[in-house]
Amino acid sequence: QVQLVESGGGLVQAGGSLRLSCAASGRTFISNYAMAWFRTAPGKEREFVAGVSWSGGSTRYADSVKGRFTISRDNAKNTVYLQMNSLKPEDTAVYYCAAGPWDSGVSKIYNYWGQGTQVTVSS
Repeated sequence: QVQLVESGGGLVQAGGSLRLSCAASGRTFISNYAMAWFRTAPGKEREFVAGVSWSGGSTRYADSVKGRFTISRDNAKNTVYLQMNSLKPEDTAVYYCAAGPWDSGVSKIYNYWGQGTQVTVSS
């Protein structure tokens, strides 16, 4: 069983930055999994934000965040990060961390999910 806990969300003004963290708890080792961030905005479906391969050698991003967000992982710390810069009001959402067998932008690929952390960007 993989247990994921997100942190780092909050309220920020447009143009600001936040860094989200996703830590695996218990006996979970994220080095065995591809990891990703998804988000769900009010009234919208869950969407892919960014993903990273198990080794960290490959990353992918949604077009809406490319150039502003950076996903990274530290397998030694059992943690995945999402650095979010130049935030916009449309980035407001609950952000979820997910673990799966391979790197993909499709949510159904991912077997394990965290509870989410709220990010609110004010204009």
